[in-house]
Amino acid sequence: MFLVVFRNRKRADADLAAYGAAAVRMEELARAQPGFLSFKSFAAEDGEVVAISEWESEAAARAWGKQAEHAVVQARGRAEWYAEYVLLAGDMTRVHRFP
Repeated sequence: MFLVVFRNRKRADADLAAYGAAAVRMEELARAQPGFLSFKSFAAEDGEVVAISEWESEAAARAWGKQAEHAVVQARGRAEWYAEYVLLAGDMTRVHRFP
């Protein structure tokens, strides 16, 4: 399993309606990508958003990153929506589940 964690903060002047519409579309596209396993997003009280996606492999996650429509929205995010972000990605070497 390959995990991608996207932590971000929006700009004060971000068009949140446009961002929300793009986010819905990106989730639809991601779910249709080969190797997609799951996606969840959480917002903290301080405004930080953490989005977590799970992929079967690094190759699947990288293919998603290069998907044409996703690449356009990534550029738009840097230009219009994000004040800052960090992307963390890696293979899961240990996974514990209960039960």
